[in-house]
Amino acid sequence: MIFDLHCHSTVSDGKLTPQALLERAIERGVNVLSLTDHDSTDGIALVQKEISDKQLDIALISGVEISTCWENKDIHIVGLNFDVSHPAMVGYLATQSDIREARAQEIGRRLERTKLIDNVYLGAKAIAGEGQIGRGHIARYMIEQEMVKDNATAFKKYLARGKTGYVPSPWPDMQSAIDVIHEAGGQAVLAHPMGYKLSGKWLRKLTIAFKQCGGDALEAAGCQLAPPHRQHLASLAQEYDLYGSAGSDFHFPASWIELGRNLHFAKGVRPIWQLWPQYANELN
Repeated sequence: MIFDLHCHSTVSDGKLTPQALLERAIERGVNVLSLTDHDSTDGIALVQKEISDKQLDIALISGVEISTCWENKDIHIVGLNFDVSHPAMVGYLATQSDIREARAQEIGRRLERTKLIDNVYLGAKAIAGEGQIGRGHIARYMIEQEMVKDNATAFKKYLARGKTGYVPSPWPDMQSAIDVIHEAGGQAVLAHPMGYKLSGKWLRKLTIAFKQCGGDALEAAGCQLAPPHRQHLASLAQEYDLYGSAGSDFHFPASWIELGRNLHFAKGVRPIWQLWPQYANELN
């Protein structure tokens, strides 16, 4: 079976609607999918309805990717298999949404001071639609307005730490995110550990802190993970008694990331889905 437990739709910064993402996952042979939009679960009901209405041969696991802060670094925690209607989770994500809105507005104000672009927040908000707004939407608006040529340039010149449009994110700490995931009955996963570009020492510190906060798993399988990185994550999972999760972190069709692609673990990883009775005997 193919499990893809990390992907995004237009509910956050993905480019496919939840329904289109589901269709693509089926085309790519995914058997178990988790839609993990940033700080929102709004797409989950849409996907579940599509599966039910069309009797599709794919299972859905509830998911979300929560933004947190640790040691002045943005760290993402994926929640899996929780009750999306749990009051604690609903309230927590509402607060996250407010933080996102305030940050986007401030980024807009700072960029407008450059005199190179106007209406940043409104333009990015129009791109985001009813989804959670983020820096990716601001970058896309900057491209539309021909301020930059591509997403990478937008971040490198304007949106990255230390640049004109960078606004520190007042995200909550890891502990609060892990606690609310557990309160809602789910499991907490350290998302894309290699994506933070930490040294080996700092990645170990992050893993230890995550475990001390009660974290359950780390993402040990991803589309672009090189074999040495895959093995290193497997070793960390084993050393700190963590399960492994697998996720493409798919946002849009691209040659380098695809739903369900290359999501295998290095030897010795215990899949997180072994905690779920219906998949307890499934191997990676």
